[in-house]
Amino acid sequence: MKDYSCDKIRNVCLLGHGNAGKTTLAEAMLYLTGGTDRLGSVVDGNTVLDYDPEEIKRKFSIATSLAPVEWKNVKVNIIDTPGYFDFVGEMLEGLNVADGAVILVGGKDGLQVGTEKAWDAVNERKIPRMFFISKLDEENSDFSKVFDQLKDKFGNSVIALQVPIIEGNQVKGIVDVPEMKAVFFNGKNTSVGEIPGDMTDQVEAYREGLLEAIAETDEDLMEKYFAGEAFTKEEMLKGIKAGVMNGDIAPVLCGASVQIAGVQLLLDAIVEYVPAHCEKKSVKVLSADTKEPVEIEIGDDKPLVVQVFKTIADPFVGKISFLKVISGTLKSDSTVYNVNKDKNEKISSVFFMKGKQQINASKLVCGDIGAVSKLSVTDTNDTLATKDNKFLVEPIAFPEPMLCMAVMPKAKGDEDKISSGLQRILEEDPTFKMYMHPETKQNLIFGVGDQHLDVIVSKLRSKFKVDVELIKPKVPYRETIKKRVEVEGKHKKQSGGHGQFGIVKIIFEPGPEEDLVFEEKIFGGAVPKQYFPAVEKGLRESMQKGVLAGYPVVNLKATLIDGKYHEVDSSEMAFKIAASLAYKEGMKQANPVILEPICRVEVYVPDEYMGDIIGDLNKRRGRVLGMNPHNGLQQVVAEVPQAEMFSYPTDLRSITQGRGYYTMEFERYEEAPQNVAEKVIAEAQREAENE
Repeated sequence: MKDYSCDKIRNVCLLGHGNAGKTTLAEAMLYLTGGTDRLGSVVDGNTVLDYDPEEIKRKFSIATSLAPVEWKNVKVNIIDTPGYFDFVGEMLEGLNVADGAVILVGGKDGLQVGTEKAWDAVNERKIPRMFFISKLDEENSDFSKVFDQLKDKFGNSVIALQVPIIEGNQVKGIVDVPEMKAVFFNGKNTSVGEIPGDMTDQVEAYREGLLEAIAETDEDLMEKYFAGEAFTKEEMLKGIKAGVMNGDIAPVLCGASVQIAGVQLLLDAIVEYVPAHCEKKSVKVLSADTKEPVEIEIGDDKPLVVQVFKTIADPFVGKISFLKVISGTLKSDSTVYNVNKDKNEKISSVFFMKGKQQINASKLVCGDIGAVSKLSVTDTNDTLATKDNKFLVEPIAFPEPMLCMAVMPKAKGDEDKISSGLQRILEEDPTFKMYMHPETKQNLIFGVGDQHLDVIVSKLRSKFKVDVELIKPKVPYRETIKKRVEVEGKHKKQSGGHGQFGIVKIIFEPGPEEDLVFEEKIFGGAVPKQYFPAVEKGLRESMQKGVLAGYPVVNLKATLIDGKYHEVDSSEMAFKIAASLAYKEGMKQANPVILEPICRVEVYVPDEYMGDIIGDLNKRRGRVLGMNPHNGLQQVVAEVPQAEMFSYPTDLRSITQGRGYYTMEFERYEEAPQNVAEKVIAEAQREAENE
């Protein structure tokens, strides 16, 4: 691949709902531009970009892939992202280094939740975007219907630049609305002809909308439009590009990737309308010292700033870091400075990624995307720069994974293999979290959804040769008491030599705080002072296990009021044991109860789902505390027992078709209802019997 300057590079992200045809379109672009010699198929599992065994098996993308193609002396870096919501982290990685986005919408399926999410994501980042209505060769596909859906949903910025010419489920050609000509397809070849007569009225209507949108991009063009003067070809191109750049125009293009129909025109539009990275002239980064935003000039000759936006940690290939050069030039055989880690990194060689294929390069210029391997300290979201020019690229904000499961090895002794495998997966997936629960001793993993966790289990099996099963996590319940009791703990043992003797009388009652409150009110030295710490220690150790289900005890006050000791046979150990005996008896008598963790849950959903959400939270024993409008959505605030929330990520997605999200944090412990407590106790007894 030849060298390209920044103004000849376009970074384009393919977005859209799952199964909208993103990978197939990328494959068609590669085939059309000679990047591959055959047109691969997702169904056959032989595409360049879905190369991971998991993707081949599942027949959809789970990772963001890159492929550079060359078109009309411009290098287009295609960033193919997954459409399934479980892999949103991958989509965010790709989108954050894109300078333009193509949102795919199936000609049959039309507007879907993934289309809305893609639109929101590009809007948030103010990225120029265009729509590509794909799969127009499928039965029941309908360009006009889908175009109207897009316009109704996203407003007047949605402008048709193309209209398909379809005969018998074949996209024979496409009408180019700005130039009012028809382009006919024959494989990779095209020819220009007249617009079919029966399409003239439809095309004229689309053209009127386009002219109006172009007029609004410039005052001179507006005057010309109202004077009824025609725009020149240059004025139209300039007006469309200006509208795309500032977000006032979202052009709609169309085609059928399997037929290679419309792919040429899409590449033309990318080259023409998507801005090059260096057209920005300057970008906002953060000062490494103050973390405050600062504006820096960009260019090949400016100081180096490189964003690491994705990592692959493969047991065979090693670690590959995907980069975008924000400014400067990154060269092979150079040393750079990792600003986040305050350490130098050696860059041995840089390369471009085409799927899994590495294409060697001598350098990466400003605005280009590539990769390097075997960096020692660098992770996703790190910035590479120079020591005397320390800036940080704003990190990609990944969503918190909320679906939690516990990992159990299928074979004994696999714990270390599981841990090291999960550690490698953590390196490459910022939406995956792992946590060893200190109390339940379970290894917990957190993912975005069922498929996400399923892929992680699959990767452990295929890449790290270890089998696991996922089970529901244990809930960290607590126990406490509800009434005041006075009990005696007596420990006497005589077996030759020194015996053991200690008697304590303790009042147990509900305490004011979670931790044990220990007091002593001993009169006349019934228990000598030196044994008080032993009594407290005996109680603290005993509180690790309650009498109902073996959960830790909280909110307990213990007052030592009396006891007896023996000059020779008493010892710290004797009083410790006496205290634990008193504890066991006292807990049984003091009306012990199970406490369950209650979480504060904030759910964000569109208006139309409010009734279903509140009904569902009530079914989970939740208490709705309030509702507030929030950024075009409704926020529902509730308190819900943690035990009822494990399946919530999946259920919320199902109720809202993926439009809703939520946050959750621990609030407090509360007495569990009788029926819940009985289940918890029965489960604990079962586990004890099986041990």
